[in-house]
Amino acid sequence: MNLDGRHVVITGASRGLGAAMADQFAAKGATLTLVARTVSGLDEVAARTGGRVHPADLSDPAQVEGLIGRIEAKAGPVDVLVNNAGIDLTGAFVDMPMSDIQRMVQLNAITVAELTRQALPGMIERGGGHVLQVSSMAGTGTFPGIAVYAATKSFVTHMTAGIRLEMNGLPIGFTVVETGLITPTDMADSVLSYAPTRASFKRFALLLPDTDVKKLAAKAVRAVEKSKRSVRMPARAFLFPMLTNLPRRMAALLLLTGVPRRDGK
Repeated sequence: MNLDGRHVVITGASRGLGAAMADQFAAKGATLTLVARTVSGLDEVAARTGGRVHPADLSDPAQVEGLIGRIEAKAGPVDVLVNNAGIDLTGAFVDMPMSDIQRMVQLNAITVAELTRQALPGMIERGGGHVLQVSSMAGTGTFPGIAVYAATKSFVTHMTAGIRLEMNGLPIGFTVVETGLITPTDMADSVLSYAPTRASFKRFALLLPDTDVKKLAAKAVRAVEKSKRSVRMPARAFLFPMLTNLPRRMAALLLLTGVPRRDGK
């Protein structure tokens, strides 16, 4: 996909990976809609990228409902949806308040599903589009302290694999980003604040070194341009997501041949 002039919606765009991807998409000539709760952060990103600011709390279902339609009414059809917004509330599962669990599941999983569901009909009608899902290596192998977060990322990866099957034959691209700890970001600080999780990352440091946010952003945007199925960083840890994805690929290539992917299709 040539990104010049394309309308790209980025959630979680006020900082971290979302802000870094905004810089990369803007450099390619894309028109941006930047979504996040923190207006001051959005304004900073918009000032340097020319993006349109759309404040929203994506953990609130009422604000998520109809969001893509409201964005398109102001800025035109969405060509690329980047589901980047997420939260990791690290800690022992048995001590975690239900409110924290609900917030992570809502933002990391349900909001991603709902925004994808809202964006796809327009992309199908217009004959093209791309969805970039920011998942995690945690979706393939988890550590103490991130049980719920890891489960939500597994949901994103597996859901996208199923949607990709349903979109078979249509010019809609899907890219799943699976990465280790992204630095420097606020989420990395949160993850490492819990001692068992911090010790786990230290144990896996050789296999899972920190991922530089700018390098990841550049690779993610290139993946959209080339319609790549996945971005995996660090590269040395590719085996974990590859093994986890093997049953999905086997089902798609071997078991579902000739099976309708959508009703009546």
